[in-house]
This record gives sequence, C-alpha cells and structure tokens, in this order.
Amino acid sequence: MSVISVIIVDDHPIVVEGLRSLLQHKPEITILNSFINGKDVLPYLNEHPADVVLLDINLPDISGIELCRQIKQTYPQTKVLALSNHSEHSMIAQMLQSGASGYLLKNAPADELLKAIEEVTVKTVFLSSEVQKVLLDAYSNTQDTIPVLTRRELEILKWLADGHTTNAIADKLFISPLTVETHRRNLMQKFEVNNVAALIKKAVDCKVL
Repeated sequence: MSVISVIIVDDHPIVVEGLRSLLQHKPEITILNSFINGKDVLPYLNEHPADVVLLDINLPDISGIELCRQIKQTYPQTKVLALSNHSEHSMIAQMLQSGASGYLLKNAPADELLKAIEEVTVKTVFLSSEVQKVLLDAYSNTQDTIPVLTRRELEILKWLADGHTTNAIADKLFISPLTVETHRRNLMQKFEVNNVAALIKKAVDCKVL
C-alpha cells in the first residue's frame, strides 16, 4: 500500500498535536502540514497535493462545509474526511453533500480514524459508528420507511444526486457501467420509484441526502 499524504485543518492546537502524535508514527501515513484556518489550505494544496484532508467544521475564517466544497471543486482527487464535535444530522448531511468522503466525531477511537483514512483513499464513503447511529436515528423519525442501503449504494446515490451519468460514476468508482446500473436499479426498487428524479426526491424527503 502506498503512503497516504494527510493535511490537518483544525483551529485547536491541542487537537492538531493529538492527531500528529497519533499519525506520525504510522508508516503508511505522512503528515504534510497542518492549518488553524482555512485561507491557506487551497494555495498549499496547489503546491503540495494531498490524498486526505482531515477537516474540522468550525474554523475562524470559513465554514468547514464551504471549505470542503471548495477543495472538492478545485482538487477533486483529494478526499475530505470531516472530524468534528458536531453530531447533528444537518451538519453531517451538509458535509456529505459538500463532497466529504467521510465523517467522524472527535471522540472516535484511534483505530476508527486510521481505518477511515485508509478507506476513503480507495473510493469508499466512511461514516464512524456514532455517525451511522445519528443518521439511523434521524431516519427512524421520518414518516417514510427508510430502506437499508449498502455503503456502495449510498455512494452511488450521492453521485446520482450530483447529476453524474452512469459512465461518469463508473469512471470515478473504477467499476463497470453495468455494475452502476445494477446498483441504480436496486436503489429504485428499494425506494419504490421508477426513475432517477423520483429516487433523488424520495431520498431527500427521507433525509438520506
């Protein structure tokens, strides 16, 4: 496995030092730099491409949600892994909608953080166990019956909602268009709809998106 390059963005020095202490002794991870605000992140990424950005939501100069969106627009190959104290469904949903590849709470155990960093680099979406519980609790409070989705189905649903074609999704996920079509059909069956537009609407209504 190749070495994963990481940038840390958090305005709490104690958090940054804790993350550095945890990650710097892992041979599969290298920390390129850390930032306490958002304004220097994009220029740095232009000169030093990173595989993963560990990003807090609360920054002094910009919302982490907006910074995530800017990172993904400018450097789509860079994965953003949200690391936050916010456990509200709305915050989690906004980060994922902005392009984050994962979301962890800051009280997540070290092994879960390491697993998240590794998993998001191979085109998967990672949600910590606590975040999954938050989402499931939110789903249970809706009036609609929420189908159980696999991680890959959630990932493809997100790309469909962003307007990507079957071929584009296949290219991004390194899978065949036929596999994407199979997942799409399964999603429509689970949500009991007949087209992608209805699928996206129902997913939004159910707070899956």
